[in-house]
Amino acid sequence: MTFFEIISFGVRDVIEIALVAYILYQLYRLMRGTIAVQIALGLAALFLIQLVVEIANMTVLSTVFSYFNQVFVLAVIIIFQPEIRRLLLLLGKNPIVRRFVSTTDQSEIIDETVTAVETMSKRKIGALIAFQRSTGLRNYVETGKALQAEVSSDLLITLFHGQNPLHDGAAIVNDRRIEAARCILPVSTSMKLSPQLGLRHRAAVGLTEQTDAFVVVVSEETGNISVSRDGALISNITPEELRTYLTNALTNTSASASQSSLPATAAA
Repeated sequence: MTFFEIISFGVRDVIEIALVAYILYQLYRLMRGTIAVQIALGLAALFLIQLVVEIANMTVLSTVFSYFNQVFVLAVIIIFQPEIRRLLLLLGKNPIVRRFVSTTDQSEIIDETVTAVETMSKRKIGALIAFQRSTGLRNYVETGKALQAEVSSDLLITLFHGQNPLHDGAAIVNDRRIEAARCILPVSTSMKLSPQLGLRHRAAVGLTEQTDAFVVVVSEETGNISVSRDGALISNITPEELRTYLTNALTNTSASASQSSLPATAAA
């Protein structure tokens, strides 16, 4: 067997290498700027130590690492659960898959939401509204108070009024109804976010990191309107810009490249 026969590649090998490289790149993008990067480096260090132990034929340490290997896969799934969910979410956003998802007219919901958010922005009423898309939000709905009420601007304003016991937390909207209020959302730990952002904005980003939900935030301090999607926060937008973002999100149409590529900003 010649050297060239040993290193020869076929089309299948090239495709396989390309797929592995693409998956690793997507995993890196998902983990970049999070604590998962440090965890991954720690796991890589453990593998290097294990390699040295095996080469040096250290019996006791080899036994210890053999027990570690038995639970390694389960440990990786638990540790990297958010990143794995986000990777699966990216696969679910494939245009071919989205083409089979039917959509309904959301114009009334958009009008009511924009009206409510504009009013709350002027009055500096803090608000956090999550819109369910293809990923179910049942786990978060169950943390709040069930409502099952039709979306209306008056109801949204009332829910987030400071004297209302349901004003803390998020309101979750699904299928033209406010399913629940005072819902607890996961808080983002991304280091890319400004330390000036409060829990309301971090919760918005946290939910969109783990699901494909679309979240609207109104700052209680400044009245600024922000939206979050795909783990990014776009701050200080106008009501008309909000209408555009909502329309793109709720009708499954893609936002323009300039909108979708905007970085996370720090206006609270």
